[in-house]
Amino acid sequence: MKPKKMSKQTIKLYKTMNKLCWIFLLCCLITVGCDNKKATTVVADNISDSTEVDTTVYGKCGEGTAMHTLELITDKGDTMVYTLEGVDTCSDVQGGLFVGDRLAVIAGQKCDEGVFAKKVINLTSLLGKWTSLDKSFEICEGGIVEGGAILSADTFDIFSLGADSLYLENAEGIYGYKRMSKETK
Repeated sequence: MKPKKMSKQTIKLYKTMNKLCWIFLLCCLITVGCDNKKATTVVADNISDSTEVDTTVYGKCGEGTAMHTLELITDKGDTMVYTLEGVDTCSDVQGGLFVGDRLAVIAGQKCDEGVFAKKVINLTSLLGKWTSLDKSFEICEGGIVEGGAILSADTFDIFSLGADSLYLENAEGIYGYKRMSKETK
């Protein structure tokens, strides 16, 4: 059987439909590809998760800080007193407590002595250049990380923070860093 010959009008219709299909496909790809995405700058203070609300309180360590209590002068100017140690609880304090240092406090449950500080991070002691065998980076004022891109979209917890050591933990393990001395900078 011989194939039927198509008329010029039918061929023209097929070509037009073919062009329209390609244009429609291209429009779909552009729409999906763009998806209103904007470039983002990674700043540690501005990292947020839409499912969790940041309940961390930021401020400076006050002069009323003692062995079992923390006085925090918040960024809003309020003075808050946290309990660091109770009958069956002990706070996770990273980086020490020094008057005037910038702190981040995650509050726990209320107790007889007041509000319990679940975790305290000395942000001032985080500042500086840190290095490991294969990575180095600098944490600057405002939580900006410069240097090697060690931080991914993953969340790290401060496992330990000392005068010259920093241990970050995530689901894959614990990563150790030492503070670079001022002579080697």
